[in-house]
Amino acid sequence: MTQVKAQMAGTVYEVSVKEGDSVTKGQTLIILESMKMEIAHEAENDGTIEKVNVAEGDFVEENDVLVELA
Repeated sequence: MTQVKAQMAGTVYEVSVKEGDSVTKGQTLIILESMKMEIAHEAENDGTIEKVNVAEGDFVEENDVLVELA
């Protein structure tokens, strides 16, 4: 299992996937907004979304697990 973690603290701006979705390496999964910047979090490899741990509007800390990829 691969965990996609927040690169910095911020607010979840967009969740582009849901549990059960198939994704490809490089596909944007989550976009965080921090200090008026949008930071895209991408799949590190091909797989299936096992769990989405955040929703749009949630505040996350650096290294929080956003998505679990199987």
